[in-house]
Order: sequence, then structure tokens, then C-alpha cells
Amino acid sequence: MPRHVTIVCLLSILSFCGQIRADEWLLAATPGVRNYLEYGGHGLLVFDVDHDHRFLKRIPLAGLDADGKPSNVKGICGSARTGRVYVSTLKTLQCLDFATEKLLWEKEYPGGCDRMSITPDGQKIFLPSLEGPHWHVIDANGQILAKIQPNSGAHNTVVSLDGSEAYLAGLKSPYLEIVDTSTNMITRRTGPFTASIRPFTVDSKRQRCIVCINDLLGFEVGDLSSGKKLWRVEVAGYQKGAVKRHGCPSHGVGLTPDESEIWVVDAFNQRLHIFDARTQPPKQLDSIKLADEPGWITFSPDGKFAYPSTGQVIDTRTRKILLQLTDETGARVQSEKFLPVTVEQGKLQAVGDQFGLGRT
Repeated sequence: MPRHVTIVCLLSILSFCGQIRADEWLLAATPGVRNYLEYGGHGLLVFDVDHDHRFLKRIPLAGLDADGKPSNVKGICGSARTGRVYVSTLKTLQCLDFATEKLLWEKEYPGGCDRMSITPDGQKIFLPSLEGPHWHVIDANGQILAKIQPNSGAHNTVVSLDGSEAYLAGLKSPYLEIVDTSTNMITRRTGPFTASIRPFTVDSKRQRCIVCINDLLGFEVGDLSSGKKLWRVEVAGYQKGAVKRHGCPSHGVGLTPDESEIWVVDAFNQRLHIFDARTQPPKQLDSIKLADEPGWITFSPDGKFAYPSTGQVIDTRTRKILLQLTDETGARVQSEKFLPVTVEQGKLQAVGDQFGLGRT
């Protein structure tokens, strides 16, 4: 081949490679509101964030109950290091190879499963039992490595962004247990808070936790170093009332990735309330009316979008609702189990989280 032709070919290849770009996708595990199939059916729904969150595809999931019907999805997490996505249901944890969309395994664990979290290297998952006494620590292939038993009614779990700590919240405890992920041992706790902890989040420096608790429209803030509760923050201007799910006024809270704001859900009033996280205590700023009762809040890692469980997409800068997620049939999608991911040529390059974790 003549030299000039070779150079042209190489330049063409380099030009093509330069055009390869990462895609931002949003995953929604369904049924993500109890076992209600009317909110997107059953599967892992994929939305194209870069193109108005349009529906891309549905990846089949396992997780059927004894009658062969889809069971409640309890949690979702994943790792770019391993290319795997994990989805828990009431009894089992399933593992998908994201690139091939194949189910690698599904395993049942003693005591059931709830909302888990994974270390950044993808090697450890802290998996709560279903409101039971213990958490299992399992490896990427589903083998049990350890058992942590705080007897707190195991429920929600967060692993810090640096992977050094795991935070365990139980439905029967006002304390947030803190685990050293290298030893799988509880090293300290934060609290007590005024009531049992429901959804919660932590900042990137592992200094603060923001927790929803039973019977509070709002949140409380704790110091992860000293273990002390710092503030109780109540939503002003709104009353509590009966809710359809979860039994508490606020079941969902998150930090914007830049940690400037706290967004907390309000089921009865069908709203998101926004607070300035830079003031002490946080100061109420604004509220956003939603189409249904929210039970969770997630953010895109770049902070551009907020994803309440109602399936509405919100511009965090303008605080305007942009659209409603819909599936391939046009049905409105709702889920309390969203996971933002970055994908390049079908492979995971980065994975966000189902919680609104601080990312400064």
C-alpha cells in the first residue's frame, strides 16, 4: 500500500476514534414501586439522558415470586470496574453483565434482601436482610464473606464514594451504624436521631449525614465524626397527612452532587422541598409540585437533573419539570430504584448511585 494511502487510512481511523463519545443513560429497575406493574412493567428500563431521556430499551430481569409474578425491586447498584449491575428483590439478588445484558446469576439469601450498596471497585456488596437483624457482605459473584448483625431492622445501605465506609440504617433503630469496609466491622455510630431512620444520604467527605426519620416532614442532620445529631429541620408551610406508602411523611432525601442543596420528598403534599445546605442549619428555599406521591429522589452525577420516584425529570438549575419518563408503550414510568450510568460502546464507564450522595 502506498505511503500516502496508509497515512490517509490512519488519519481516518484516528478521526473515527475521536468521534467515539460516552453516552449518559438512566436505568430504572421495575417494578420499582412495590410490585405495581402499571408503572413500567418488569425489567431494567434504559433511557437516553442526552436525547431528552427517550426510552431506549428494556433489559429482562429475573426476580419472580413463587407464583411466577415479578417481585418488588428493593435496590439497584453497579460497578464500572466489573461491568455488572445488581438488582435486589424481596428474596434474591441478581447480577447482570451490562454489556451482554445476560443474567450471570440470581441467588437467594437467608432473611431476604433490601436496598444494598457496592464498593467502587465492585468487589464487596453490603446487602441488608429484609428488615431483619443482619447485613450480609458478599463478593462480586454472590458468595457470602461476612455477616454484620446490629439487630436494627436492616433496610437502607450506603457505601461512601471512596469505598472506605458503609452506613447501615435499620427501620427499628435511631442510630446510623458505620462500618469499616476493610474489616466489615462496625466502628462507631451516629445518633440517636429523634426516631428510626428511613432513607438517608451522606456527603463526599464523610462528615455529614442527612436522614429522614419516622413522623417527620423534613430531615435531621448528623455529624459522622463526633456521632452527634446536629439539627432537626422541619418543612415550613405544609402539613403532614396520610400517605399511600412507607408510612412516613418524608421518604427520600438527597444532596445535589455539588452539595449546595438538600432535596427532601413530601408524599402527602406531592412535593419536593429544597433547602440550602450551605447554611447552618439548612434554610428552606423552594418547593416543586409533582404529579404523584414521591418516595425517593436521585440525581444525575453532573447535577443537571433530579429524578424523583414519580418518573418526572427536573432541571435542577431552573427547578422546572422537563418531562415524564415513559416506556415503549407510552406508559408513565415510576421507580424508587433509578441508577445513572455512563456508557461507551455498550460498556459501563461510570456508575452513579441510587441515593443522592454528595460528590464535591
